[in-house]
Amino acid sequence: MADTDQPADGADERLSKATILGLAAMAIGVFVIANDFTSLAVALPAMEKDFGVSVSTIQWVINGYAMVFGVLIVTGGRLADMFGRRVAFFIGSAIFATFSVVGGLAPDVWVVLGARFLMGVGGALMWPAILGMTYDLLPSGKAGLAGGIVMGSAGFGNAVGPLIGGALTDYASWRWIFFLNLPVAIFGILVTWWVIPRDKPDTGERKIDYAGILVLSAGLLALLLALDEGTALGWFDVRIIGLFVVAVLALTGFGFLERRAGDRALVPRDVLANRQFFFASLAVLLMSALFFAALLYLPQYMMKKLDYSAIGAGAGLLPMMGLFAVTSFLAGPAYNRFGAKIIVALGAAMLTAGMFLLSAIGPDAPYTSLIPGMAVLGIGVGLFYSSITTAGITALDKSRGSLAGAIIYMCQIAGGSIGLGLNTAIVVSNSTLSDGISTAFLVDGVLAACALVIVVVFVGGRVDKKQMEELIHRHRAHG
Repeated sequence: MADTDQPADGADERLSKATILGLAAMAIGVFVIANDFTSLAVALPAMEKDFGVSVSTIQWVINGYAMVFGVLIVTGGRLADMFGRRVAFFIGSAIFATFSVVGGLAPDVWVVLGARFLMGVGGALMWPAILGMTYDLLPSGKAGLAGGIVMGSAGFGNAVGPLIGGALTDYASWRWIFFLNLPVAIFGILVTWWVIPRDKPDTGERKIDYAGILVLSAGLLALLLALDEGTALGWFDVRIIGLFVVAVLALTGFGFLERRAGDRALVPRDVLANRQFFFASLAVLLMSALFFAALLYLPQYMMKKLDYSAIGAGAGLLPMMGLFAVTSFLAGPAYNRFGAKIIVALGAAMLTAGMFLLSAIGPDAPYTSLIPGMAVLGIGVGLFYSSITTAGITALDKSRGSLAGAIIYMCQIAGGSIGLGLNTAIVVSNSTLSDGISTAFLVDGVLAACALVIVVVFVGGRVDKKQMEELIHRHRAHG
């Protein structure tokens, strides 16, 4: 297990041009996946009109992709570690690009939905492979930089996604959102082929754990479907209860299966037993509940209470998403200098403070009153996600890098689904939108405080006194 108490040696090692180009290719791959989550959101009304379908159908352009991605990402991570991250990236990119073109040419909504589901398969192979290759490219002393590059690129992709999607929809066609993925994916494949050396996959058991894949996929699919449909059908609807029962049985059964699968387990025993990795994943699960809720309900408030357009609401998120992207890039060097504990805890504290600030939203709150909360939240997201991803991945052996990154990202998706379900239930039960958002964000703040406690107690090892003194000294000097 990697030592997370102190930044590793080698922090001063210079990066070669080939390494920098490889990191650029990985950043572009992350950007494509992250941008894809948000750019189509503003195009849904145009797609709904073009195909003559209801919003309940067209929403699966987003939900279906996210669900397939979330269900298969752990499998993608394990396969990348077993058979090679380059191979997984090439296959995933080819699937993603091919079905992006199919989606752009689709004659009806069902072809679009089918293409989006298969794009989710490609994304589930790409993301953990990108994570593993990014951490492999850098020396251990610069591990924090890997997390910063990945999450910074993701933040930038999420931030500009609504702007790119809105501009293409307004001035060309929503179809160009799909077509744009092709040249970017080709560039990523060519640079990766040229720059990144062939990796040495896990030399252990190479047999695929089909039973584990099937049971875990069934459990995650049932859970995500229940969380997605619960607000529409009602949490006590027999179908929702049935899905939750299936999820609990499948995920419990998965635990038993993995103990018996030995070295060929989808999630090997050393991953399941790693205490630091477990608590890092749990903190991500809790924090993602509030981050996804902010992404949904802040634009809702801007559009329904402040009369913003879809593109205007996307631009309105820039204080949060822009600072998320910038801070993610800065978090890498800070992680290397001060260690995991300080940076992850600081990010968690900022997330908690941001949600409590946003919970003060009133019925007639102007946009300017949202900016402080969004800014604090954005800084917290940038510090927290990049640093805790690094802390979780480096807690395990390097051969588990893609799998570790996949599990952490799965916790983001699952936490986001749980958070959206919880927040929606709170919002719709209130008499006004602003009251509902205020109450929901207050609950989110409590969840963030719980995650903060977990981080402070369990994640990142012990704080080095010299690092803390240096941080205090630097703060006073700048003050």
